[in-house]
Amino acid sequence: MRILFFSLAISIVLLASNPKVFAALGDVIYDNASKIEKLKDIDEFEKYNEKIENYLQNVQTTKERGYILQKYPNAKLRKEYLISLRKLVKTNDFFVRLANKRYEEAKEDNNTTAFIQILNTGLIDSELHKKEIIDYYFSHNGEINATGTVIEIFLNEDKKLKEKKAKEYKRKKSKREKERERIQYLRQKDKLQQERLQKKLEEELKEKKERIQEEQKEELSKTI
Repeated sequence: MRILFFSLAISIVLLASNPKVFAALGDVIYDNASKIEKLKDIDEFEKYNEKIENYLQNVQTTKERGYILQKYPNAKLRKEYLISLRKLVKTNDFFVRLANKRYEEAKEDNNTTAFIQILNTGLIDSELHKKEIIDYYFSHNGEINATGTVIEIFLNEDKKLKEKKAKEYKRKKSKREKERERIQYLRQKDKLQQERLQKKLEEELKEKKERIQEEQKEELSKTI
């Protein structure tokens, strides 16, 4: 009963996270396991199905040992666990290289089915290849259904980015227009002030001339 309970506890934990012992190695292996399993759905990898199945079983067994080691530290088990991880990481790297090789071949052969299947495994660093993936999609978008793929994610990201840029451009444009309107207002205001000042000076000058003329007339009338 105790063994059954412990096994159940291990199974529950396995769904939650990876063992923390040698996590730098273990995380790569455990996180890629479900991705490697997807290779079984691709015709080109059918000959590797048995190898993949054996690998996944070894990953599961090793992961369980990792949790036991995490709960009950043991020098011997720790060494054995590390050896197992190193063996698994070699197989992991083998399948990752294989997937990347098939990705390149599918891209060069314009095999859109294989291209999408490989992308959907998650074994390709899609962020690293983002530009070429998007370019490939637009070159073959009549043949590719992007729904549910990393391409759809990229397209949505680009759409959001474009919308954000459009809003930012509109905001900046609005800000520039407001600034331009403010400058025009200040210039108009300055122009009106200049015109009023000019008019005032002209009126003062006219009044001065009229006053001088009146004074001259008065002086002249005294001499007659």
